[in-house]
Amino acid sequence: MNQVYQKVSECYDSIKDKIPFVPKVALVLGSGLGNYADTMEIKAEISYSEIKNFPVSTVPGHEGKFIFGYVRKVPVVCMKGRVHYYEGYPITDVVLPARLMKMMGAEILFLTNASGGINQEFGAGSFMLITDHISCFAPNPLIGQNIDELGCRFPDMSKIYDPELNQIIRDTAKEFGIPLKEGVYVQLTGPSFESPAEIRMLKTLGADAVGMSTVVEAIAANHMGMRICGISCVANLAAGMTDQPLTHDEVQEAANKAAPLFQKLITESISAF
Repeated sequence: MNQVYQKVSECYDSIKDKIPFVPKVALVLGSGLGNYADTMEIKAEISYSEIKNFPVSTVPGHEGKFIFGYVRKVPVVCMKGRVHYYEGYPITDVVLPARLMKMMGAEILFLTNASGGINQEFGAGSFMLITDHISCFAPNPLIGQNIDELGCRFPDMSKIYDPELNQIIRDTAKEFGIPLKEGVYVQLTGPSFESPAEIRMLKTLGADAVGMSTVVEAIAANHMGMRICGISCVANLAAGMTDQPLTHDEVQEAANKAAPLFQKLITESISAF
């Protein structure tokens, strides 16, 4: 058996008896957005530290546990705190949680993150529906022997972010009067924020927002045939676009302010999936 697949299987076997239901949606909560889990009808919690050989999140604001609960009547597994490449984990460990949630039975992966805005029309606290992505410097999680149990060797990436799910999110935002931008998200490795020259490069490439997660998870989920959607909370303008230095505290503060609208958008969207 492929070693990476074996590790995912061992993670699943170590907790399968604690999982209360088969989730339909897997929800990943980004920096400053973890409190959304408190709005769910929670049925079970599993700390990452309880899972055999599972990578543990080390970032402030990322609690590090799976929460199983209902959003309205939809069964959801919620990842409260994700694992990042910059924490020193191999890229296969970074996407292991997405693969594990698919093994639990999740059909949809709903990704969220906090980002830096590159598009001049985006202000702090804006929501951006991710319509496409760019991977920049982060290694592709599919490098190495293909895991045939999960997907094909050369997966198509033409429609990574599911058009039908995106339309549901658009319609939801419109119905509830929630301003929603759209654009391309780019992942860099971090943990340092981007330089002004890098931001100019990314703008030239067509990126609207930048962060340190999400893209590799989307690649792995797409490989497995999951339906994917994503919303980025623009926490600040990227380097070189203002005179202010960038800080992680600023990211969390902006996400906290946006939380009520974010919670509404996520809840109403998931209930319509």
